[in-house]
Amino acid sequence: MTAMPDPLVTALDALPHGPEFRFVDRLLALDPGVSGTGEYTLRGDEPFLHGHFPGEPLLPGVLLVEAAAQLAGIVAQSDPVHAPLLGLKLTAIRAAKILGSARPKETITLHARVTARLGKLVSAQATASLRGTLILQCEVTLAGG
Repeated sequence: MTAMPDPLVTALDALPHGPEFRFVDRLLALDPGVSGTGEYTLRGDEPFLHGHFPGEPLLPGVLLVEAAAQLAGIVAQSDPVHAPLLGLKLTAIRAAKILGSARPKETITLHARVTARLGKLVSAQATASLRGTLILQCEVTLAGG
């Protein structure tokens, strides 16, 4: 008997980013095409931490938004009703509020919910939290080719 692939692993593997620029380590939940929950652990050895900030490393807010957009892309691309969009990229950020950040060895919990689809555009609301405290809320638009 052949084991069925884990849909959470399959969806995460579809993320096109290389390991150096992947900000979703694991999926905790996925309602394909609707919403998802994932995690990213800041390891502490990421090159950008050496300059942000020396002696006080923090995950840059723009990378927190990128993590949320990556999760939104995973959710959108897993939609069983719509074919995956080629070259899906972040094209707009709205109503972003960066309320905190993460330090090395901390695990961020990400949530994304697709709110609209129009042709090759996908809109989503996303949040990030750290130990139950909200550190990001934003709306993102992704566009495919």
